[in-house]
Amino acid sequence: MSKPKKMTLSRKHNLTGWAFLAPGALLILVMSFIPMIRALLLSFQTGVGANMKPCGILNYTRMFQDKVFLQSVKNTFFYLIIQVPIMLIFALILASILNNKDLKFKGLFRTMIFLPCATSLVAYAIIFRSLFANNGLVNLLFVKLGILDQPYAFLTNTFSARIVIIIALLWRWTGYNMVFYLSGLQNIEYSIYEAAKIDGASAVQTFFRITVPLLKPTILLTAIMSTNGTLQLFDESVNLTNGGPANTSITMSHYIYDMSFKYVPNFGYSAAMSFFILILVAILAFLQMKVGDKRD
Repeated sequence: MSKPKKMTLSRKHNLTGWAFLAPGALLILVMSFIPMIRALLLSFQTGVGANMKPCGILNYTRMFQDKVFLQSVKNTFFYLIIQVPIMLIFALILASILNNKDLKFKGLFRTMIFLPCATSLVAYAIIFRSLFANNGLVNLLFVKLGILDQPYAFLTNTFSARIVIIIALLWRWTGYNMVFYLSGLQNIEYSIYEAAKIDGASAVQTFFRITVPLLKPTILLTAIMSTNGTLQLFDESVNLTNGGPANTSITMSHYIYDMSFKYVPNFGYSAAMSFFILILVAILAFLQMKVGDKRD
């Protein structure tokens, strides 16, 4: 009888790796991919509960006739176009400043800027709603300083309500992205900056010709994550402005929630809108990768 072949070391390593990966992969399959497939099937149905029936692409065509949904798309892209570039620029500037080895109390400053990320999404949205209320701190200061004659209704005016959401997002997420840039900067040899300084490069030239090019992969990563997060924006719209006034600050995720749980439940239509967001995220991520990733 021939002896059974012994398992090679490489095969043992592969099997060990798959053994560790299998529980996590199974959970992802059960908790993510199966619900996604069920939601996709649901998006082609209409009705409630046991009365669900196929409707073809009716839910998808309905989206482009729904004025509130189209308004939510416009609002979400307004936040995306304004807030994301400002946030990433601020985060990059702060990271560059706090990467200076001669700066004192760096740890304190880094902690203070990152601290908002540890705040609950609901709690910070409610705090900002209190700050910008008619009798809130912002109106009180503006009136006391003579900037305003009387309190301004920040949250009931379309443009100012959107700006308040953008300010809240900047406060909450700038420090989060700053940490990614700090991590990237600490992998850059400090001797490169010293050589540039000896050659007479200014701080601005160093920033644009050394920091930004070397951090391009990290900038791309944060841009994709921030775009993804903004397209799924929910807490700020619900808890800060409640989508008002007259749905002019509502986001896509907020409207999907309303269609699922606030109004007469329409899970098929909500599922279709959710897949619309998925397609947007995929397209924008692909475009950012094509434009930003120049590696061969």
